[in-house]
Amino acid sequence: MSEAFEPLIVGKLNGAYGIKGWVKVYSFTSPKENILNYKPWYLKQNGQWQEVTVLSGREQGKTLVAQLEGCDDRNLAESYHGVEIAISKSQLPSLGDGEFYWRDLIGLNVVNQAGEQLGQIKKLMETGANDVLVVKQPKGGELLIPYVPEYSVINVDLNAGEMLVDWESDY
Repeated sequence: MSEAFEPLIVGKLNGAYGIKGWVKVYSFTSPKENILNYKPWYLKQNGQWQEVTVLSGREQGKTLVAQLEGCDDRNLAESYHGVEIAISKSQLPSLGDGEFYWRDLIGLNVVNQAGEQLGQIKKLMETGANDVLVVKQPKGGELLIPYVPEYSVINVDLNAGEMLVDWESDY
């Protein structure tokens, strides 16, 4: 593994499937089956990231299962239960202008058009209609701002670590 490896957690192993060493996969990707498109995977074992080759993977009912190189019996597959799955950040597809991964937005300072510091993005929530920014306010509490580019979100400047919004602190 190269020194430039920057892990991005995309799921975890969730138990054994069958008797031939397949593992159940809990995916953090959307849609969940996208995790199977990333190769190689890195598994965190004994505090170290280890590269592993995914030989095969598929949907199995409501879950995903995968066959990992070197894992050919149920006992070994069970030993992976709870192990995090990562990929290298370099494996992510490039985005177009004005597109961002959620991980890039978390931690940005949020400022409104009046220059008020509203806080820092703590996380994002998927609501169906649109995503929502959860902003931790400087004096405590949270502010929820719909993530709607060109409406409530005016500009995102990753280099400056700031997001400009059309939103008031008392909404």
